[in-house]
Amino acid sequence: MFTTHLVCALLSLIVGAWQLMQAKGTPQHKTIGRFWLLCMAVTSLSSFWLHGVGYRWGWIHVLSVWTLFCLVCALYFARTKNIRRHRKFVVGAYCGLVGAGVAAVLMPGRVLNVWLFG
Repeated sequence: MFTTHLVCALLSLIVGAWQLMQAKGTPQHKTIGRFWLLCMAVTSLSSFWLHGVGYRWGWIHVLSVWTLFCLVCALYFARTKNIRRHRKFVVGAYCGLVGAGVAAVLMPGRVLNVWLFG
């Protein structure tokens, strides 16, 4: 499950950055947006199968629930043409992804921290 989580998180990071820099409202934006949303949802959902030593769930799982809520809101607001709110939820979810990634790398004992820094 960790591999799925990591691959989808990295895809979300790359595709999300690309999406934020491209023209909005185009068919390509909508297609890439659906792919990004799917990757973000898989990243969030897969986190519930990842546990730390001595605990089942932690604060990071609260962020996963929040991210899922943001994704539902972003999709809803896109479909109802409330682009201002859609943008806020998407940018917020993307910033949360970046923050979670930084935390995963910098927090001692986390897998990515151990891989990168020993």
